[in-house]
Amino acid sequence: MPSMNRYHQWVCNSRLWARAVEKDLLPWALHDVQLGAETLEIGPGYGATTRVLERRTGGRLALLEVDEYAARRLRARYARHGDRIEVVHGDGAAMPLPDAGFDTVVCFTMLHHVPSPQLQDRLFAEAHRVLRPGGVFAGCDGRASHAFRLMHLGDTYVPVPPETLPARLHTAGFDPAATTLTLTKNRFRFRTTRP
Repeated sequence: MPSMNRYHQWVCNSRLWARAVEKDLLPWALHDVQLGAETLEIGPGYGATTRVLERRTGGRLALLEVDEYAARRLRARYARHGDRIEVVHGDGAAMPLPDAGFDTVVCFTMLHHVPSPQLQDRLFAEAHRVLRPGGVFAGCDGRASHAFRLMHLGDTYVPVPPETLPARLHTAGFDPAATTLTLTKNRFRFRTTRP
């Protein structure tokens, strides 16, 4: 994956990360989020989050991955699932997906790999576009810190300032009254709804 250094690739493909995702990260990130019948995951990367999502949803799961190699790996892994899990190679800022096709859109620890705030905003607008009215957009990411930056040496690294997120989601079309943001020292989670 070109946006990640070798150490970061190793971490994201490790059993240690997969265990942390399953036991800690996704239960926290999806607190109070009910996955719908049609769920889209933006930026699954090596698929640690996808392995948890496929067990949490009884419906259809689409995976949108910008890296062609990662998309091929995910297709090979989930080929046995037939049309229940679909892998799409594409950019979150210009999704090759139809309008209002999903009940839920999620993304986990990937927003900081989107190369600019403008492209992040386009991703938010695209998430709004592909959601059905009443649909939920939720996810999490890391907060800027010295340690977070060190892990990303040589990576694409554009952390989202969490305090800017509610206004940016509102600009993308999401309901400000339905937007929640939860902060910890190292990360944040968000949840919002398309009106």
